[in-house]
Amino acid sequence: MADFTFYTNPMSRGWIAWWALHEVGADYEPVIVDWAAKSEAFLAANPMGKVPALVHHHGGHDHVVTECAAICHYLAETHPDSGLQPSEHEKADYFRWLFFAAGPVEQAVLSRAMGWEVPEGRNVMAGFGSFDLTMDTLKGWLSTHDFVCGDRFTMADVYVGSHVDWGLQFGSIPTRPAFEAYAKRLRERDGYKEAKAIDTKLIEESQNG
Repeated sequence: MADFTFYTNPMSRGWIAWWALHEVGADYEPVIVDWAAKSEAFLAANPMGKVPALVHHHGGHDHVVTECAAICHYLAETHPDSGLQPSEHEKADYFRWLFFAAGPVEQAVLSRAMGWEVPEGRNVMAGFGSFDLTMDTLKGWLSTHDFVCGDRFTMADVYVGSHVDWGLQFGSIPTRPAFEAYAKRLRERDGYKEAKAIDTKLIEESQNG
């Protein structure tokens, strides 16, 4: 049995976890979830029926991890030799931007896609404030840092970078030089290329029936 069982679907956020798995060189078995016929094993792992879901078979126990940001960090922690976890002085930036992407960026992009507007005068009640403020804040950081933690790639870049990469491809975030340069650096990584090739092949196979 592989160390990890990885429930995913190529048309999903599962791509983020796939990239993370390849960055750390994890021993995993992918299980493609059929949206119309979700297995009992998958629903036991995540009753919400969402992917990705990761099951770590370790020490006689099955540890279930869901939510992409959590999966990314869990893989970095369980693969210390990958060097993708933050050092003592990188933790503040690492966790700040990991959760900034999981919170304000995710909320801002989804709200705009759904056509939801924060009522005037209520920006302070919204976790992301406004779409423009969120994007400007992220741009400001990436304009002066090659990666989330400075000049070194960490697992936080898988998660933050996935939002930027996806957003540029599908127009859900604005095209800005800092975002384009950041995405370019990430797309050159072997882990990114390997995971993208797998995901792309599965999408093509599903579309060709």
